[in-house]
Amino acid sequence: MTDKPEVHFQALQIANEQRNAYGLRYNDYERYRKHCYNRTHRLRSTLKMTYGRGREFKKLPPISLDSVKDGHLQLLLFEAERAWAHSQEMHQESLKLAADAKSLKGAAAEDAEKKSSSNRKHATRRMRRSIHWATQLLSHCQALYAQARFSAEDLAQVTVYTLILNGRFLRQRYEFEDALVQLSVARNLLDALASAAVTSRAQALAVAFADEIGPEIRHCAHELRREKAYDVDAVVAEVAPQHRNALVQDCDALLAQLGKGSGGAVQDRGKLKELLWEDEPVPIRNPELVDVLLKVQDGEEKLVQAGKADQKSHDRPAPEGDKKPKGAQGVRSKRGGVASYDAILLALSEAEDVSRRLVEAHKLGGTTAAAGTRDIHFVHAYIVYQLLSRRVQRDLLLMSTLLHQLHAAQRSHVGHTKARKVQVDARLYPAIVKLLDSVLQSLEQMRTLTIVDESPDLASAVDARLAFTKARRGYYLAWCYAPLRKYAESLSLTQHASLHLREARSMLTATIETDPINDGAPAFFPLALADIDRLEEELALDSTGFKTDWFAYNGGALGAEASKTHKKPLFFDIALNYINPDMDRLQERAGKAPAEKPQAVPIVSPTPQLATEKKTAASRAKVEEIERAATPEPTADARGGLSSLLGGWWGRR
Repeated sequence: MTDKPEVHFQALQIANEQRNAYGLRYNDYERYRKHCYNRTHRLRSTLKMTYGRGREFKKLPPISLDSVKDGHLQLLLFEAERAWAHSQEMHQESLKLAADAKSLKGAAAEDAEKKSSSNRKHATRRMRRSIHWATQLLSHCQALYAQARFSAEDLAQVTVYTLILNGRFLRQRYEFEDALVQLSVARNLLDALASAAVTSRAQALAVAFADEIGPEIRHCAHELRREKAYDVDAVVAEVAPQHRNALVQDCDALLAQLGKGSGGAVQDRGKLKELLWEDEPVPIRNPELVDVLLKVQDGEEKLVQAGKADQKSHDRPAPEGDKKPKGAQGVRSKRGGVASYDAILLALSEAEDVSRRLVEAHKLGGTTAAAGTRDIHFVHAYIVYQLLSRRVQRDLLLMSTLLHQLHAAQRSHVGHTKARKVQVDARLYPAIVKLLDSVLQSLEQMRTLTIVDESPDLASAVDARLAFTKARRGYYLAWCYAPLRKYAESLSLTQHASLHLREARSMLTATIETDPINDGAPAFFPLALADIDRLEEELALDSTGFKTDWFAYNGGALGAEASKTHKKPLFFDIALNYINPDMDRLQERAGKAPAEKPQAVPIVSPTPQLATEKKTAASRAKVEEIERAATPEPTADARGGLSSLLGGWWGRR
């Protein structure tokens, strides 16, 4: 051990961050090359390692190990990255010119072919230059490691970086045997780094570089006609142990030192808990995603702690001198629970943004995952589901906080005849409707996710909650119209709510025992058949109340002007036309003597002869009586001619 300070330098982490931030996420090699040029210029100016000014060239002295700093290693890394980015840029240009040469003819085709060959040679020179800078970096790191000033993890990262550059250069030169050896050893070291990683970010970093070189290993194995070339893990397990000690100095000793210098506190703080979906792990293979998911994990822990604190404060008995009601304490605790959702929602929104950008970059890269594997698209859908579930949970908690005011008022009027007509704030029901609109929007977006659509039980559970939320929205929206005395709208909304409630019952009954939302962690929207029964009773009660209020207001008329005009009481005409009043009783109550009823005289039926005579006499009298007056003749108009003919067109005067 020496007294000189240790040097901390993580080559793979720096390269990954700079590539993703400056263009390589979208394969913009020109932008990344310019960034590396600017970065090397700043580093040389800071370290005072410039080549002079103007036309005067000043050769730099070699870097001594005693004066090596982190900046010197960064300078070598960015020089290698700059040359590699330039090589990839020239290689892409050569491929484009070669494709153009096939479509052209004559001199234009020959010129495009020459430019393509020139760019290909230029790319090869720049790739050699990149390997030269990477080899210098590796030699400095090995010397520092020999002096115990460099960690084994950092040296393994620099070694992997150099091996990857060598393997890619050999693959471009069609030397697939040597390229397979270099890339397989690099993959083996990356697997060792991932297994010995202290934090989840370091593990994801190693996994990301392993995924990046996996297709290149498969291509080399395919070109060499190896059996099972598609199985990258099997190829690496066969090739790497045979050649890693020859390519890496003291490779076995280096692998044995991995993970020994880590601390337990750092491991607990930076370790991401396993994420599960349908009892299977969710793969997190990107360092950026690990950072934001660690924030989500911290937000969930704070939310759980806030819930436990609220439960303890609710269970703790109040002191004797404290005269505050329990309702005020419940509202205060719920407000604290709502505020604790801000951190986790902010972290989930950031995670969704990062995963969405990774999905866009994955689409631009043109790579497709194997069938059945959980790729970045699955991870993005999982994060969106978590974000929407937490948002629904927050909105439902807000709604329960608002409804606490209504429930307290109803409890104070228990036993009164007008308990359902308690006075509440006019803004209460519109605020609840807005929250339910937000819940509906989140549930509808959740229903369109692929991970929900692929699970029949989860899709049915989301549909049941959609129907139940629509029913609740209709119920509270009806109460928004009731104070305005728009009872027709209120009754129509309650009828629609009953239909949605019937739909929710049919969906929930089929999956009540296997409901994944009720059994999930967290259960962001618990729903049972008892909740549906309770809402159905409230709908029936309020529907009857709306009808009663409407009848008392204007007799059930739809027009707004109907209440201003006088109307007879209901059944007034029916009572006078179809009911015989007891006149004797009415005269007795008026103080008058009732009239005597005439005695009934029996009617003797006439003989048939008398009936015939009466019939003939009646028919003769009827003929004599029916004498019609003569029809008056229309008076002739004194005018004649054309005006009389056309008078019917313009009308008569």
